[in-house]
Amino acid sequence: MNINWYPGHMKKTKEEIKNSLKLVDIVLEVIDARIPKSSRNPLITEITEKKDRIIIMNKTDLSDPVENEKWIKKFADDGIKAIKMNAKEKINTKEIYNIAKEILFEKFKKNEEKNIENENIRMMVVGIPNSGKSTFINNIAKRKGARVGNRPGVTQQKQWIKTKENILLLDTPGVLWPKFDGQTGLNLSFTNAIKDEILNIEELCLKFIEFMKEFYPKNLEERYKIDSNKTALEIYEEIGIKRGAIIRKGEVDYTRCANLIFNDFRSGKLGRITIEKA
Repeated sequence: MNINWYPGHMKKTKEEIKNSLKLVDIVLEVIDARIPKSSRNPLITEITEKKDRIIIMNKTDLSDPVENEKWIKKFADDGIKAIKMNAKEKINTKEIYNIAKEILFEKFKKNEEKNIENENIRMMVVGIPNSGKSTFINNIAKRKGARVGNRPGVTQQKQWIKTKENILLLDTPGVLWPKFDGQTGLNLSFTNAIKDEILNIEELCLKFIEFMKEFYPKNLEERYKIDSNKTALEIYEEIGIKRGAIIRKGEVDYTRCANLIFNDFRSGKLGRITIEKA
C-alpha cells in the first residue's frame, strides 16, 4: 500500500521545528506505543538528532504490556530514555523533570559554577498526528489550551506552555513525512495517524484482520465469537453479519464493518495490541 500524505502546513512545521531548536534544551518525542517505530518521524529525528531527547511512549494502556517492556529496553539499548504513559491519566511531571535534569547534568553543573539560578528546562514536544501529543500537553500543563481530537493534524500553531515543575514546553503541530511504503503506511493507517477518508478502508481492514489472525487470534475470538482459523475475508464477513453491518439481503456492508472493527481496536475494546514488535 503506497500512501502520499503531506499537507502544506507540515512542510512549514518542519522548518519551524528546525529554527526553534536553539530555543530548547531537550526534545520530548511523543510516540504511539502500539507502533513505536512507525510513529517516529524520520525527518524530525534527523532534524533534532543533535538534541538530547526523552521518548514518551503514549497509549501504553492500549498496547501489549509485554511489548511495552521490550521497547523500553530497546530504546535504552539505543541510549534513549523512554517513559511509559497514558496521557489521559495523571502525568508524573516531576519524573519527566528529574529525568531531563539528569540528562542535562552538564548544563546545570555549569550554571552552578557560574552562580546562575535557573531551574527551568525548555522542552520541545514533537510527535506525529494522533500520537496523543496535545492530550499529553494539556494534561501536563493542567489546561485545556490545545484543541484535541482523533483527527490527525489538529494542533497547527507554535505554542509555549508553562508547567508547575519548572518545565517550559514548546508545542509543535503533528507532522508526517511525504511518502510511506509498505508496512509503515499500514501501521500509521491502522492507528488513524493517517485519515481514514484518504484510504481504502475495506482493503485496510482486511490487512488488519490478517495481522490479528497471526499475532492476536484470541482477541478476535473473544471479541467477535468467531473462528480465527478461517480466512481473513471469511472473518471480516462473519463479523459484519454478527454485528448487523448489512446492506440488503444479507450482503455485508464492508465499509461499516471496517469502521466498527477499527473503532474497537483504537478504543481498546479489542484488547491491548502492539502492531510493531521490538
